[in-house]
Amino acid sequence: MSEDKRPGEYLVISRGQWDADASPQDIQTAIDRFYDWHEDLVAKGQMRRGQRLARDSRLVTRERIIDGPFAEAKEVVGGYWWILAHSLDEAARIAADNPCLAYGLAFEIRPIEDVRASAFAVTNETPDERRRSTAP
Repeated sequence: MSEDKRPGEYLVISRGQWDADASPQDIQTAIDRFYDWHEDLVAKGQMRRGQRLARDSRLVTRERIIDGPFAEAKEVVGGYWWILAHSLDEAARIAADNPCLAYGLAFEIRPIEDVRASAFAVTNETPDERRRSTAP
């Protein structure tokens, strides 16, 4: 792969909770180090800004709208940002330097697809049984 090719976008989802035995001072130091690390990578063009997620939420389904927060979401997903990289592995290596990893957080990295959705393509939303029937 050519290094002059434009990097792809990778969504980084911050997951987890701070270690229960970590002091607030240690966690704050990690947070401060994260912002310095993040700003440096944004300035270098390797990241785009994201945001923390608030605790309030709504779940919208075809049947109804339900007030949150939902235990699964508020405890697991805390925020997001984007990494600009030439591969998923490169994006993972960048995320591996995040100072908050040392205190319990984890980061899910997902490539952003640049194609429009299709009901005929196998995607994350495709039911498992259809994925199996279309596997090579």
